Amino acid sequence: MTETTRNRILYGASAVLLVGAAVLFGARSMQADGPVVRVVKSPTCGCCADWVDHLEENGFRVEVEDTRAVGAAKARLGVPGELSSCHTAQVGGYVIEGHVPASEIRRLLERRPEGVKGLAVPGMPAGSPGMEGPPPVPYDVVAFDGSGGRSVWASY
Repeated sequence: MTETTRNRILYGASAVLLVGAAVLFGARSMQADGPVVRVVKSPTCGCCADWVDHLEENGFRVEVEDTRAVGAAKARLGVPGELSSCHTAQVGGYVIEGHVPASEIRRLLERRPEGVKGLAVPGMPAGSPGMEGPPPVPYDVVAFDGSGGRSVWASY
């Protein structure tokens, strides 16, 4: 191999690495600009990790606390038992329970409706973010307040 050929290969590989770093840096910069979501989840729950990935892919910064005491966090944050799911989060002063789509969290943060304490997707419905896979089922995103009131925020 000639020195010219070797230099071309090295320059080409360097260019690929620089472009890759720029793309990665750009993606992480986009995430760094989004709101911080603090998630409490079980360390062994794969669907919770998939939901965290969904949030990051949609521009949220995510801080994860892996704990076996997820129920204690739900109680502390006032998540109604019948709206419970596998993980609980906080963002912008709101409680997010379960597999709530990132778009609905954004809409909540933009609208900031009076009296709403948080959003929940009860259970673990197939087809919700983090629970992708056949067959998807219809599900509601429920808005709840601190006094037992709730309403359908969105339906999927």
